[in-house]
Amino acid sequence: MTASTAIGERSDRERRIGRVVKGVFLACAVLTVLITVGIIFTLLRDATTFFAQVPVADFLTGTEWKPTQLTGDGEYKFGVLPLLSGTILITVVSAVIALPTGLAAALYLSEFASETTRSVLKPALEILAGIPTIVYGYFALVYITPFLEWIGLPVETFNALSASIVVGVMIIPMVSSISEDALSAVPDDLRQAAYGLGSTKFDTSVRVVVPAAVSGIFSSFVLALSRAIGETMAVTVAAGQTPRMLSILEIDQNLLQSSETITAAMVNVAHAEGGGGTPAYYSMFALGLVLFVFTFSLNIGAEIIRDRLREEYQ
Repeated sequence: MTASTAIGERSDRERRIGRVVKGVFLACAVLTVLITVGIIFTLLRDATTFFAQVPVADFLTGTEWKPTQLTGDGEYKFGVLPLLSGTILITVVSAVIALPTGLAAALYLSEFASETTRSVLKPALEILAGIPTIVYGYFALVYITPFLEWIGLPVETFNALSASIVVGVMIIPMVSSISEDALSAVPDDLRQAAYGLGSTKFDTSVRVVVPAAVSGIFSSFVLALSRAIGETMAVTVAAGQTPRMLSILEIDQNLLQSSETITAAMVNVAHAEGGGGTPAYYSMFALGLVLFVFTFSLNIGAEIIRDRLREEYQ
């Protein structure tokens, strides 16, 4: 066998392997799309069945959520507004905790920490992302709520504030990790130019590096918010099972009381007695559709904003 023949056979073999690998990648991509389409189809189909039994207007504007308990007028209530209120409340408060903390941690790791410090702190932060969410929920119930009582806050055993704190802690690693990658990707020439103009390290980090990485930082914020919106077990354990309308004038009282999010309501309906085919059963898919539309709209809006904020460097 000549050298040219051996090279030709090896090239044919590599081309065949390349076609197989390409086919596997294509199959994975198609499978992902099919799964997504299947989820959306299931949500739409069963949510349509629910809305055939419960008017859409009653669902979207109702202020009571009692899908498995008869009210005084002998009816079940399927108003989504209390659940939406609880979801927004816990998401906003957790964001107030996590976004600045995660960004500050990312800025320190990217610009100020030594290699030794960074090698210790970054894995420690990422460990938080690997802790099961049910553990966070029990941590809030057993430690955070008693601590809030100890400092004098009149919180209930299950309350939105403890749930918000623990969800905020949960999403810090996501914010810090993605933001740190965005900050590290900023060209070093920008830093050197700022130093050449007499800027301190702090000024360079805050006024040059952060604005240059704002697109990636914004993406980390959106992903963290999406995680907070969709969090289930931690808020189910910590926040309780009391759907409650949010009152802007009494926001402090809302935080101290029990609340219920959309995801927690889905879990509670699934655990309630009663088989499939009931309005309560199909309400889970209606709630899932609301959650899907909520997060999808958030991601689409964030993508538009992120494209406008994106910076390109040669």
